Amino acid sequence: MMAMIKFDDGTEVYVRPISPADSGALLRFHGHLSAGSVRLRYFYPHVELSPDEVARFTQVDGEDRVALVAECGSELVAVGRFDRLDDRAVAEVAFVVADAYQNHGLATMLLRRLAFAARSVGITRFTAEVLAENHSMLSVFHNAGFPIESKTEWGTVELKMTIAPDLRKTATD
Repeated sequence: MMAMIKFDDGTEVYVRPISPADSGALLRFHGHLSAGSVRLRYFYPHVELSPDEVARFTQVDGEDRVALVAECGSELVAVGRFDRLDDRAVAEVAFVVADAYQNHGLATMLLRRLAFAARSVGITRFTAEVLAENHSMLSVFHNAGFPIESKTEWGTVELKMTIAPDLRKTATD
């Protein structure tokens, strides 16, 4: 599932599934994010990732938990992931993109690839929680083409997106 994206300036970014071997690269990636990008992703100044977080973020099963990375050279420049919820048809989705690579379509491309992977394992809906001030990420979700519902409370926007038809419903529903 490796893919290459070429930016207008010639920069090549490769997208692939995350692996435990990415632990060091993930720590470097997180360490280079601006304070603003960290706060927009985690909602608080999450200065460094703990060893447990690194393990959880890099050890995914490809069905209930999927994560994709975008890398340029040997450095990670974006991470997108989903984690299936108790309702097995629903997964929470999240992204973080390195400051220098924002607004190049990486989050949009990761969302599309994650939706494809999710549909293949029976997930029909994504949820996301985004700070209301994170206009870029809200645009990614709203422009993805999925039917979407949103609710704003206490400075956060809860989004619910239908990424595939719910096959559990019958014609009499």
